[in-house]
Amino acid sequence: MLTKEEKFNSYLVSKGLKFTPERKIILQEVFSLRKHFNADQLFEKLHKKNKQISLATVYRTLPLLVESGLIAETLRCQGRVSYEQIFGHRHHDHLVCMKCGRVIEFRDEKIEKLQEEVCKKYNFKSVEHKLGIKGYCNRCL
Repeated sequence: MLTKEEKFNSYLVSKGLKFTPERKIILQEVFSLRKHFNADQLFEKLHKKNKQISLATVYRTLPLLVESGLIAETLRCQGRVSYEQIFGHRHHDHLVCMKCGRVIEFRDEKIEKLQEEVCKKYNFKSVEHKLGIKGYCNRCL
C-alpha cells in the first residue's frame, strides 16, 4: 500500500506536476490536523509555524489533494468549504450546525445499505456519496 506522500506524488506526476516543497509541507500539515478544516484555517496553522506558503498556494493545492483521493470536501457551511482526511479512514457522514459550525461525524449501516439498494434498484454504479445534514446542534438549539 502506498503512503500518502507516494500517492500524492504519483497523482502529481500523472498530471505533469511536481511535488514541490510547499506541497509537501501542506500535505504534512493537513495530515497533522485531526479535525475538519478550511483553507483559511490551514493557512493560519502554517503561518503560525513560520511556513512561508501563500494563501494562493494553499487554495491551489487543496483541489489536488481532493483529486488525488487523500482528502475530501465535506460540506459547505457558513460560506466556507470544509475538508477532512480520507486516506486510511472509513467512510462516514456528517451533521453540521449552521450556527456554530460544529461537525458531528457518524456512520449508520442502515443508511449505507439503503444507498446500495437505491443504486441497485436503478441499475446505478455508485462511485462516491456524501451525506450531510445541516441544522442546529444541542448547544445552539
